[in-house]
Amino acid sequence: MTRPFRTAAVIGAGTIGLSWTALFAAHGLTVHVSDPRPDLKEATDEALAEFAPHLAAQGLDTDGLADRVHLAADVTEAVRDADIVQENGPERVEFKKELFARLVRETPGHALLLSSSSAIPATAFTTELEDAGRVLIGHPFNPPHLMPLVEVVPGERTTEEAVQAAVDFYTAVGRTPVVERREIPGFVGNRLQSALSREAVYLVQQGVVTPEDLDTVVTHSLGVRWATVGPFLGSHLGGGPGGYRHMSAHIGQSMGQLALGRPSQDPQDREQVIEAVEKAYASTPYTELAEARDRRQLAVLSALEDVRRTELDKEN
Repeated sequence: MTRPFRTAAVIGAGTIGLSWTALFAAHGLTVHVSDPRPDLKEATDEALAEFAPHLAAQGLDTDGLADRVHLAADVTEAVRDADIVQENGPERVEFKKELFARLVRETPGHALLLSSSSAIPATAFTTELEDAGRVLIGHPFNPPHLMPLVEVVPGERTTEEAVQAAVDFYTAVGRTPVVERREIPGFVGNRLQSALSREAVYLVQQGVVTPEDLDTVVTHSLGVRWATVGPFLGSHLGGGPGGYRHMSAHIGQSMGQLALGRPSQDPQDREQVIEAVEKAYASTPYTELAEARDRRQLAVLSALEDVRRTELDKEN
């Protein structure tokens, strides 16, 4: 590891920030949390209690989890001794400009400044900073205490040392960092997700399939495959012994001729899809749906880890 990480500051205690908080604390870090929400203590206590079983299932020691989490009066107090800051604020460039200018001023000079930004690249809010070398994106998938991926996206002025430090940090807390070397709005994961979501909305608008049945198509085919291999390896295997070259020359040509749909942005058409999704899922409370999602995701990750260990044992 390029440097030790002992103290983390989490700025913004929404869904993502509280998930990061639990993960960092479960890995032994002292975590200082800052958010102006009036129910910060209640929300933090509830999140730690809810996420502790997920973390324990990953083999982490959750005894005394709450003892490692401290609520700060403000951002200044939260970041005073931080080795790493994970920002989880609104997706607004001006907000991030002001916040990161403050973070650069008030954090120790060695502190790594990371943003959970879902779409805004670091360069968009660091151009006026004197010290932008330690600022970069660390974009998770929700919830980050379960989902392994973190997209590490440096800005134009981010140093290589900071990139490596971010990779080391996220690896140390059990995540799978992927460095993306060119900034693009939405990064990689959200752009892929957006492409599938657009076609899904189009298919529902066209009356081809209901939201429930479309979800069934994904969870019983692509979801299972993509949990084990990505699109390129899946296509390589789909080409048989000829691999991706065979797939590209044959099925790839016909697939490339498919004209993907453009979902209508007409308010009435959008309302049609919203009502269809609500009809499918709104009768079940959000907490129940989220719990079922997390339980299934954890089961998939646990099964994949068992397979990985078996494969390593065979290699050794």
